Amino acid sequence: MDTHMGSPRSGNLGRTAATAAGNARRLDWLLIASVVALGAIGSLLVWSATLPGDGGDPSDSIDALLRHLAHLGVAWVVCLAVAAVDYRTVRAYAPIVYAVTIIALVLVLTPLGAVINGSRGWIVIAGFQFQPSELAKVGLILVLATLLGEPRDGETRPMTRDVLFCLLVVAIPLALVMLQPDLGTTLVLCSIFLGMLTLSGAPVVWVGGMLAAGAVGAIAVWWFDLLEPYQVDRIATLMDPAADPQGAGYNSAQALIAVGSGGFDGTGLFQGEQTHGRFVPEQHTDFIFTVAGEELGFVGAAMIIVLMGVVIWRVLRVALGCDLPYPRLLCVGVAAWFGFQGLINIGMCLGVLPVTGLPLPFVSYGGTAIMANMLALGLVLGVNSRDRGFEF
Repeated sequence: MDTHMGSPRSGNLGRTAATAAGNARRLDWLLIASVVALGAIGSLLVWSATLPGDGGDPSDSIDALLRHLAHLGVAWVVCLAVAAVDYRTVRAYAPIVYAVTIIALVLVLTPLGAVINGSRGWIVIAGFQFQPSELAKVGLILVLATLLGEPRDGETRPMTRDVLFCLLVVAIPLALVMLQPDLGTTLVLCSIFLGMLTLSGAPVVWVGGMLAAGAVGAIAVWWFDLLEPYQVDRIATLMDPAADPQGAGYNSAQALIAVGSGGFDGTGLFQGEQTHGRFVPEQHTDFIFTVAGEELGFVGAAMIIVLMGVVIWRVLRVALGCDLPYPRLLCVGVAAWFGFQGLINIGMCLGVLPVTGLPLPFVSYGGTAIMANMLALGLVLGVNSRDRGFEF
């Protein structure tokens, strides 16, 4: 006879296993499947974009693909680990995460920082590259959700003092990122703040005031010539793409040629002449959508857009199902991030928005960017498995 049957220890193990199984069943599998599909498509596009031209060494492309797959693998482990942690526990560490990202952004501006593609946005140590501005997006979402989602003194929504404190919290990383300078990430941080503020229940006057301040600020930056020369050139070429096709407008012009040459069904994977001719720079990172446009055509490019749309829809669906404001705002911040950054990346590849150094979430090559995206996904999955009031 087994003397251990029915022991407290076995009972605890059984309850733990049942809880884990229940949380697994409550994961948003459509969201997960969409991200997996984007990662798989991105891996093929990275492989194709890094293939050498005639006479090149094909091992470089294999190395890039293996590094990308390694980044994805580690990021998925981190994502699932974060999803397994109660979001209330994560909330307790929000100030620490925010403080660490601020320290990292400061270090970028010291001799530890490295200039890559015209922006001092990287820390390079012993060959390891780390981009703090990507993780700053996660830190900002965590601390804003805490401040806007937990009003003080029993109030049901953020009041003026809460918004003012949030402005200070946003201003610090914003200023540090602008000093790099990184206009793309600056706009993403602003979109995160505006999206979370709008849906937090804060006084409408503050939302309108933020929009008005943004418009006035943009006009002032242009009027007083505060932009870097290359940023001015990018905006000018957006207005007139043919003005300088061999200079400031080169990237946009070549991106349009690459996307347009794909037609409806594309030239075929690994068969893009524009891609393998290296006419478009940074095709495995910022301009990876042009590889999809050329080699997979309208069909493949539209598939990426649809999958990105599904990801944003499912994240917002999790937000709508939350009973509490903190997890709801957490998801809203992630949706604003993915939606705005995806829009900017695809828009610049299609020539309808200025060129910015923003990768396409879950698709582009990049270790820090992928890790930050998957961290955010893990937060959403963790909320979905524990704070879901209803489904649709």
